Amino acid sequence: MAKMARRAILRTVVPAITAAGVLASGSLTSLSSAKSVGPVPGKPRIRQSASRWCYAKIPLEELCAKGAEMGLQGIDLLNEEEWEIPRQYGLVCSMGYGGGGEIPNALNRVENHERIEAAFRKSLPHAAKAGVPNLITFSGNRNGMPDEEGARNTVAGLNRIKKIAADHGVTICLELLNSKVDHKDYMCDHTAWGVRVMQEVNSPNVKLLYDIYHMQIMEGDLSQTIIANSQWIGHFHTGGVPGRHELDDNQEVNWAGVMRAIASTGFPGFVGHEFIPTRDPMTSLRQAVALCNV
Repeated sequence: MAKMARRAILRTVVPAITAAGVLASGSLTSLSSAKSVGPVPGKPRIRQSASRWCYAKIPLEELCAKGAEMGLQGIDLLNEEEWEIPRQYGLVCSMGYGGGGEIPNALNRVENHERIEAAFRKSLPHAAKAGVPNLITFSGNRNGMPDEEGARNTVAGLNRIKKIAADHGVTICLELLNSKVDHKDYMCDHTAWGVRVMQEVNSPNVKLLYDIYHMQIMEGDLSQTIIANSQWIGHFHTGGVPGRHELDDNQEVNWAGVMRAIASTGFPGFVGHEFIPTRDPMTSLRQAVALCNV
């Protein structure tokens, strides 16, 4: 399952030696002087969240409490039984698992549509009650299927559930992932393919989850792509390239610039941090919040 795949990655990570400095608010900040909790100053234009699986060793309640202190507004990728927990800390589950299939096996195959629809019929009312704005889904792998056929099938699958999502005021987000490094053969691996599917479905309750880490690997040109396709994007994920680690000067994305591009579109949703910390997790998360607080 998708959540198990994410956690499996986490278990293989070997913590690295603490680096000398990281980017914070567009400038280098010494790790020794950074605080792991406490509010990030300034009035943000970006609503930030953190992906649960990246902090699997930290109790969810602790992650929520410390996240709220530093200015997070949500926690991503929680199972249904966890959806109410962030609300105790003034947060929401900003992206939930609701039965949208698995990364390699989902909407691009017609035989999966019935079970995915049945799962969403159960989870969408619960998401609405718990204040969960988004539930995740996937295209699935190609396994020899042409992209044209996969797009048609994915559109058909999303058309089966878009009214259910609209009736409950929840958005189904189809995730863009890279097929070059992490998810070999995944079909929804380019923005153009995902946007085409969104245009065909044409629902305000079906959007793309634009994972910045994955799309930097596949195509780059992040800011212009985001601005040009903002109406089809419902959620963002972060992660340093290469390696999916901290958002710092050891990797290639200009995070402050990308966040300004997102903010310029008036994006109302969440940017979820989905990087694997190699240093103190809460310090790394707080630095990412500061960097993206544009």
